[in-house]
Amino acid sequence: MNLQQLRYVVATAEHRTMTDAARSLYIAQPALSRAIRDLERELGMTLFARSGRGVVVTAQGRRVVKLAREALDAVREIEALATQSHTAGAELRIASTPSLEPGLAGRLLPAYVAEHPGIRVHIVRCDGRDSVVTAVREQRADLGLTDLPVPTDLVSHPLERQEIVLISPPGLDLPDPVPMSRLNGMRLVLPGPGSPRRREFDQIFTSYGVRPIPALESDERAKWLPAVREGQASLLWYRGMAEQAARAGLVVRSLDPAPRKIIAIVHARKRLPATAQDFVTLAEGGSAA
Repeated sequence: MNLQQLRYVVATAEHRTMTDAARSLYIAQPALSRAIRDLERELGMTLFARSGRGVVVTAQGRRVVKLAREALDAVREIEALATQSHTAGAELRIASTPSLEPGLAGRLLPAYVAEHPGIRVHIVRCDGRDSVVTAVREQRADLGLTDLPVPTDLVSHPLERQEIVLISPPGLDLPDPVPMSRLNGMRLVLPGPGSPRRREFDQIFTSYGVRPIPALESDERAKWLPAVREGQASLLWYRGMAEQAARAGLVVRSLDPAPRKIIAIVHARKRLPATAQDFVTLAEGGSAA
């Protein structure tokens, strides 16, 4: 087995089709298919199974893909050390949810890039905390930015406590801040029933003895702000979304008392690449605040 074969395995796992994987590797699709078959024969195991027009990673394949990513990460780190770590072409991948991306792009990234101008930073966009966790676990991201809690197999570095606010359509007769008791009977956009995010909101409602009316229950975040714009309901979300909500003509109000969630950088329990460790150090030091 060689590094080229490892790259083929990782690319196939990430793109889920031989055609897209081959395109990303700049090789012909038949050549990639042959290389994967040859590697499977060499290892004596099936790494990928066909599914419709694509492929899925087998149980054995998932372990091989994980180890292949670790090996390629180690090679990249050795190459970085050989060129004093921070040369042009080095990359940092950060997974983030849409609600936290404005703070990442507006504060943390500019400070990091100013200190490390040769590093390419790629934001892996995720639709929620679970997707951030998956991106980090599958090594599609070096770091993740999300709220806590996360599973114990990940390491977390708390950064801040971000306020949860009420985002409403214009015209509602509400004070600012809004007493938590006013949420009782209020029409709200909420995550889907039974989801981890919904359970967290339900715990908040229970602790204050309020029962909002679910006007829209969905884990598809792209539907949330449009539902508020259409006047269907209000939305509880992070202060970091306030600017986007205001641009959409919505009203942002604080709550009293103000619920807050801990925002953290998370990563796998392994030695970080120098690019990622430098980002964590900068973020924890507050120089991006």
